[in-house]
Amino acid sequence: MFRAKRPKRGKAERSGEVEPTKLTKTSKPVAVSRFFSLVLLVGLFIAHLFPAQAQSYPQISLLTFGPGEELYASFGHTAIRVYDPVRGQDMTYGWGGFRFSENNFYVKFLRGTLPYYIDAYEMNLMVYAYQTENRTIREQILNLSPTQTQQLLQVLETNMRPENRTYQYKFFYDNCATRPRDVISQACGDSLTIPSRSVSTGKSYRDWMNDYLGEQPWAQLGMNLAIGRPADVITTGWQAMYLPTNVHDQFAHATIRQADGRVAPAVAQDRMVFQAARTFRKEVPFIFDPNVVFALLTIAVSVFSIRRYRDGKLDRWLDRLLFGVSGFLGWFLFLLWVGTDHGVTAWNPTLLWLMPLHLPLIYWATGPTSTTARRRTYFLVTAGLIVTGLIVSNVPGGADTLFGLMLLIRCLLNAQMAGRPERAVARVA
Repeated sequence: MFRAKRPKRGKAERSGEVEPTKLTKTSKPVAVSRFFSLVLLVGLFIAHLFPAQAQSYPQISLLTFGPGEELYASFGHTAIRVYDPVRGQDMTYGWGGFRFSENNFYVKFLRGTLPYYIDAYEMNLMVYAYQTENRTIREQILNLSPTQTQQLLQVLETNMRPENRTYQYKFFYDNCATRPRDVISQACGDSLTIPSRSVSTGKSYRDWMNDYLGEQPWAQLGMNLAIGRPADVITTGWQAMYLPTNVHDQFAHATIRQADGRVAPAVAQDRMVFQAARTFRKEVPFIFDPNVVFALLTIAVSVFSIRRYRDGKLDRWLDRLLFGVSGFLGWFLFLLWVGTDHGVTAWNPTLLWLMPLHLPLIYWATGPTSTTARRRTYFLVTAGLIVTGLIVSNVPGGADTLFGLMLLIRCLLNAQMAGRPERAVARVA
């Protein structure tokens, strides 16, 4: 049996010191490979901790734009953002586009048949446009899986086809806020849960609308006179999402079921893209506020009418003017009901006191051949309709009530005068 020969101990070993290791040509690659292995392990560990940073599929966001100065922009806007860093694409999709060059633009707009369409813009251009208008921009990054993301992209692609790009705008039911909501809901299916979807908000469509029109009193008055009973339906959380801000708020509380069955918030991140500077809308001068205008008009007409009544006279020209204007407005509201596709102008109680038949019945009741019984019947029936219409009306403010009160005073004075045939009634000049 042979025993291995023990190597001689060097000076350092004999003295108890450790002699430094000498790298040979064969040991250097081994050390380098160990270094890169360590780097690889660290990289994998970081990727495991931060998987979102390694996401290879597009990021989907819900964009909410604040109200603008113009009436059509008073309620804000909603869009979908598709950010794909792998392909270098960053696009937004919105359903609020329309063309002023459309044939018979104003006729179609009034009738509710103006086509709206989906448009796509680069994110930087969209942000610039809304920053220029000083409108707040919020982004909600959605917590979608790769499958849900792909389904949403397919829905967007289908919407962008020429035959699908246009749609018929419905103020409360189908607009630039409801379309993005529906696209996301369609892509996610029953995995998306909005807690208050079927829960009553306690507010009607009209109530939500008026929250945005307080600083535009004339627009508020006109829109409230034009819409009918459908606007007074109490909304659910889903129906209230006809307004962009409500879409943002509802998705902030929504949840989504992931592929592994885990339920997570539907919004992974909510961030402010641009905060608009605080501005104060130029208020309507006090004297031109509709409530003030109609209050002054009602006082003036009432004082004049009562004085003329005491003199045994009621000027027919004034009745023809007031009830003629009322009839004209009534015909306009009636046409909005039967001649348009807005869906919210039907069954308008305003038509009870702005009755279309005032034009021409006022001439029938106050003409040269009119009898006392005819005048009395017309004004008493009209007075009853005015009272009923004002009771069932949901128009906020007091302008409509003041105008109705002015008409009611004229009706009562005329009916009273018709019962006193011995008193002469002034002829129209």
